[in-house]
Amino acid sequence: MLRRNTPAAQAALICLSVWFAPATLAADPPDPATFSIAAADPDTGEVGVAVASRFFAVGTVVPHARAGVGAVATQSFANTGFGPRGLELLERGLEPEEVLGVLLRGDEERGQRQVGVVAASGKSATYTGEGCIAWAGGRRGPNYAVQGNILTAEEVVKAMEAAFLESVGRPLAERLYLALAAGDAAGGDARGRQSAALLVVREAGGYGGFTDRAVDIRVDDHEHPMQELGRLLDLALVNDFWNRGWTAYKEKRYTEALAWQERTARLAEQQPGILPEVLYDLAVIRKANGQKEGAERALRRAIELNPKLKEQAQNDPDLK
Repeated sequence: MLRRNTPAAQAALICLSVWFAPATLAADPPDPATFSIAAADPDTGEVGVAVASRFFAVGTVVPHARAGVGAVATQSFANTGFGPRGLELLERGLEPEEVLGVLLRGDEERGQRQVGVVAASGKSATYTGEGCIAWAGGRRGPNYAVQGNILTAEEVVKAMEAAFLESVGRPLAERLYLALAAGDAAGGDARGRQSAALLVVREAGGYGGFTDRAVDIRVDDHEHPMQELGRLLDLALVNDFWNRGWTAYKEKRYTEALAWQERTARLAEQQPGILPEVLYDLAVIRKANGQKEGAERALRRAIELNPKLKEQAQNDPDLK
């Protein structure tokens, strides 16, 4: 759960509601519930967070991650300072349990906080204050920390844990989504859904290798946020592979670039909106690898799907 208002402000809002819209008091508002998973994949160097909530734009509050350092999920009357501060402490070498100790020590409202911390090494910790609204709690293990509040039952976090553990070998972003979807299916925020977000970082994982943000997607306000997050994730995975391929190409690592771009093209077959441009770059990378005929096939199909690419190809030095 995430709350913006102090008790006094909440009381004022209730008074205003009674004055301006008494008819709305007959309906029960949805309970705002938040559940998240912070995780790491030491083999790939990725860390990230996935979260869902009956709260507008939860992705602006809960998830924090830094490549080579770790991930933090802060929620339930969230102290957003826990995100950057927690990452700073991890970077200084503190273990996740030690990070929680430092964050909570001087926090007068620690009883209402909920936090998950995972280091890039896979060590983890989760905390649920005694003042969090039931059901509230978490589970942790190597490479993950799961936590939630105002949930239908403990089965939500159990389902998230199981889905994460059963998906070993898949990209971290996909594992995080599967865990989140499992929690939602197990009851999650059954009385209200609004937003969801997923963040995965790794060294030079962003566009062109300039940042660490490999996957950064948010559904701020949607009737079915989990489904929409899944749709965006399909696009994000194509984009991530594509970025890896093109970044390798720009750095003249042509063999590696080709491997990533071939994978990108296979994924993009399910994404017709971006398939022409993916095939165009596949043509460029195949040409750089001496695959003239393969490059011509990819380019020909790209132009068939998007004729506007023909003029670009005629003036592209990468295709000369």
